[in-house]
Formats: sequence, structure tokens, C-alpha cells
Amino acid sequence: MITFALPKGRIFKEVSELLRKTDFPEFDYEDISRNLVIKTNDPEVRLLIVRSQDVATYVHYGAADIGVVGSDVLEELDFEDVYQPLDLGIGLCKLSVAASEIDMYKSMLESDLPITIATKYPKQTLEFFCKKGKNVNLVKLYGSIELAPLVNLAHAVVDLVSTGKTLKANGLVEVELIKNISSRLIINKASLKLKDNSITEILEGLRLIADERG
Repeated sequence: MITFALPKGRIFKEVSELLRKTDFPEFDYEDISRNLVIKTNDPEVRLLIVRSQDVATYVHYGAADIGVVGSDVLEELDFEDVYQPLDLGIGLCKLSVAASEIDMYKSMLESDLPITIATKYPKQTLEFFCKKGKNVNLVKLYGSIELAPLVNLAHAVVDLVSTGKTLKANGLVEVELIKNISSRLIINKASLKLKDNSITEILEGLRLIADERG
């Protein structure tokens, strides 16, 4: 049995479009609205639909053999038992610093006082500001990150930015790029050894499509 963990939402749709172009077994693309375990026309292949933050955990512990997850999540968790063979070139966005004013942000960087940052990504945020030699106080949030500067909980935020519309709607501007983000195919290392042929077939099918997309 091959278990493929996929995140809900936009990435599920994008991955589904890629899978349709490969020899991956057929499945009901509308089934996600009803079930968290989706069967395919191959009884030895199934899909798990989970939160994007949980995909890597399922693969890490072997509950899923393969998964698709954003590089932002992977770098935050840093699981050693997960192989990352392919950048799918989907789910493109940026991990960035955003603040209400660029000048305020710059003055905080130049100050001897620590800067307070609200984020879902404490590990990557700390690494970024440590490289600048800047002391940082981290406020870990799980959602509505953009609210933090508005209620004086933080000087700035570190979050994913796609179009920038959410930032603008909350009076924030992107002030620094930390890194570009994309979705990656990940594989449990033990599964790759035990189910090499089946997993490699899926991997190479997706690799071919990703290469064609450039």
C-alpha cells in the first residue's frame, strides 16, 4: 500500500492537476469535500488529506509514504527521516518580513533594543535576524499574524506573502525578503527502501511534469 499525504486547499488542486498528467491512479477529485482518506482505482494506492502543517509529520513517522508540503514547513521542522527529492514548482510565495512602516522597521534594526516579531515560523525568523546580529523577541502565533502590529503586540511580522493583498488590507508593507517558498515532494526514507519501485514511478512521473513546466 502506498499512502500519499496531500494538504487541503489550493495546493491539493495544483498537485491534482500534476498527477492527472502522470500515470498516477485515478481518484475522485471532488471526494476531498467528503472524506479525509481517498481511494484510487488502484487498491494499493490511497490519499490522505491533512493540514499542510501536518503533511511532513505524517511522512516523518511513516503514516504516509509520500507527501507534498511547502518548503517553509520543512525548514521549520527539519525532519531527518524525510527525503526531499523534488521541487514541484507550485505553491510559489515568499517568506518575508512585513511592518507598518519601512522607516520604523529600519530604526528598530539600528537600535540596541531587541525587535519583537510575530510569526508562525520562529526557527527561520530567529536564524534570519541572528545573521543580522539583531536580538529578537519572538511571539509565536498560529493565525491572523497581521493583527500583531496593529495591536502593538509586535513591531513586525514574518509570514508568507503571495499577492500582498492581505498585508495591504491590514496596513502592512513587505520590508524584507527572507526566502522564496515552493511545494516539495517528500518521501519517508524507510518507505523508499521498502517500496522503491512504486514510489520511484510516482516520483519520476512528477519529475517529468515539473521539468516540462520549467
